[in-house]
Amino acid sequence: MIKIIGKDSVVENMPIFPIAQLIGFNLVEMGEGHAVMELEAEMKHRNPMGTLHGGVICDVADAAMGAAYYTTLEEGESFTTIELKINYLKPVWEGLIRAEGRVIKNGKTIGLLKCEVTDSENSLVAFATSTCMTLRGESAGGR
Repeated sequence: MIKIIGKDSVVENMPIFPIAQLIGFNLVEMGEGHAVMELEAEMKHRNPMGTLHGGVICDVADAAMGAAYYTTLEEGESFTTIELKINYLKPVWEGLIRAEGRVIKNGKTIGLLKCEVTDSENSLVAFATSTCMTLRGESAGGR
């Protein structure tokens, strides 16, 4: 179930996340400038050291920030990520992780976002930031 805050039409127009299906995370909340993704970390998500792979955490955080930015777009607009940074703060072996993405600043073309990734005990696992660029007209076509 997705909890919608703000624009009710956002989820109706939201494209399906093929990467979410591949990795196994879900969109659980979405509203104006805000989105939450969750992943139940399992054995298949582990790196060679046995912990949740950092790339998986980064994918979930990136998707949360992207979905948050998506809520700010006008009809016919699209976007692309132009910068992504993540800090890993503690390991996770299994259990639920929650990535909460928020738009910090949204200009006409460039937006700044943040994401806090927490574990099942609400302890901060990773912190990410992203810069997104809004695409319009021909640049938005096919995206």
